[in-house]
Amino acid sequence: MTETIEASVVICAHTLDRWDDLTRAVASVRTQQPQAREIIVVIDNNEQLRERAVREIEGVTVRANEGPAGLSGARMTGAALAAGSVIAFLDDDAVTEPGWLAALLDAYQDPVVIGAGGPVEPLWRAPRPCWFPDEFLWVVGCTYAGMHVQQGRIRNPIGANMSVRTDVLRRAGGFTSDLGRRKLGFSVSGKARIGGKAESCEETEFSIRTARLNPGGYWAYRDGARVRHCVPAQRTTWKYFVQRCLVEGTAKAVLTGLTGRADGLGAENRYVRDVLPRAVARNLLAAIRGEPGALGRAGAIVAGFALTAFAYARTRLGGVAPAPAQGATVHVGPNG
Repeated sequence: MTETIEASVVICAHTLDRWDDLTRAVASVRTQQPQAREIIVVIDNNEQLRERAVREIEGVTVRANEGPAGLSGARMTGAALAAGSVIAFLDDDAVTEPGWLAALLDAYQDPVVIGAGGPVEPLWRAPRPCWFPDEFLWVVGCTYAGMHVQQGRIRNPIGANMSVRTDVLRRAGGFTSDLGRRKLGFSVSGKARIGGKAESCEETEFSIRTARLNPGGYWAYRDGARVRHCVPAQRTTWKYFVQRCLVEGTAKAVLTGLTGRADGLGAENRYVRDVLPRAVARNLLAAIRGEPGALGRAGAIVAGFALTAFAYARTRLGGVAPAPAQGATVHVGPNG
């Protein structure tokens, strides 16, 4: 007998400033075929937003975060309510493309799939800076050029567009709150926060942990499971780019302390060794040909790597995270 696979969709929100984004996210899920079993909206630390969501968004379950303040606590509040065999997490400032849910659920026809995700494309609310390289789209929470996908498998999905088997999530104990950016000592202006604390690398740590707990299982990548993720004007600044790279380097240092270097930095090794040098060379050649913005992109790649590596090394050497094993090299890169 074929198992019926149904999805509960969990959307976490925290601010009235993104009310229109939240309603668009919910509306985009409603149009999916097959339909989600349920849509659960979790509100963190904002009673006014919760009351408005209860009053104005029909046909969804609205709950206040009952866990620790932050995105991880909000996600787990939604997961505890979920009745579907799969839980799909969607950011409140993301919208799904037609076929999103069908593509995610199709991955679960393979019984060893732990979870699944798909592309996250930027939805620019302001003109994209000409210096912003595709290889650093992870800075704004989107799929980046060079993301490692091998035979439809990935280490971890991007948090704006990820799903997981409900029983796998519950057995694993859910997401950790140990990788929040404020907890790591950073505050990134303009970054979406849940309960005043933005998060970084929780999806990576969770994905590694669940893979270890489910030998032979894997995280699937489905190109048809697409979402578009809002990139507001404040995330297109050089200041945001710098701060976000520092956050990522710090978070990756903590992550390797939790998971070990081999798993925590496996994808980053290829990214730093192969993807970034080719991108710099390609943009330098384009600059010689007179392509606008190419020199700036090459410079941003070099600066982004240097900033992330600096934050990683400072954190490891400063004792915030366990020191690397003897002979280990520092690899840095995206949360993907």
